[in-house]
Amino acid sequence: MSKLSKPAAPEPRQNQILAALPKAEYERLLPDLELVEMPLGWTMSEVGDHVKYLHFPISGIIALIYALEDGSSSETALVGSEGLVGISIYMGGESLPSSTEVQSPGHAYRLSRKVMKREFEEGGQLQRLALLYTQALICQTSQTAVCNQHHSVEQQFSRWLLMSFDRLHSTKMMITHEQISHFLGVRRVSVTQTAGKLEKEGLITKARGSITVVDRARLEEVTCECYAAVKAECQRLLPQPKTSHDEPAGAT
Repeated sequence: MSKLSKPAAPEPRQNQILAALPKAEYERLLPDLELVEMPLGWTMSEVGDHVKYLHFPISGIIALIYALEDGSSSETALVGSEGLVGISIYMGGESLPSSTEVQSPGHAYRLSRKVMKREFEEGGQLQRLALLYTQALICQTSQTAVCNQHHSVEQQFSRWLLMSFDRLHSTKMMITHEQISHFLGVRRVSVTQTAGKLEKEGLITKARGSITVVDRARLEEVTCECYAAVKAECQRLLPQPKTSHDEPAGAT
């Protein structure tokens, strides 16, 4: 009997930043990119950690979490295949005041601090894209802070759902109300009440440990302007996913 062939590793260019690199730059990085699994709930880095790797997600969602001394916490940003995690490596701060936690499981390609610093000093396209992504991330964290201060739990919840589903490229997410309350920084009962209201209005359906979007258009009407503002800025700054009609990634 012949041995079963090992499944091919997923393409690093499933990450939009890596996909946008010129061919020569991408091929120079390729030997240093290491595929890693991102299990649900994995804390990739704690507050103040000396970050050793830059991660380029190709699937799943990573949440940036800010925790207070009393034990409460709130999500400040979401990162999916459009971005990267570990900006302190090239921004010079060495560490960040937030932790990073896997909200939805997936995979990422990681790049060592040493290699990223080398590439950054080259001043090529990776440097440009990393800085543009940092600007998009600042927009997202700023808008999230405003949203948490001024908008209702229903609007915050709807914004968070839309941003999460954008990164999952799916209509169903495996998550509990307890996890959502942790990410939004609100009481679990508030999440349960809000999810129940949205389900009653026919926007979502919920089951034990999962939420499915049924009417996305109406969900976008329910949410605040924060979702559209962040999405527009990301589309302005970042490379967008290629379609089947686009030139292959990295082509010259």
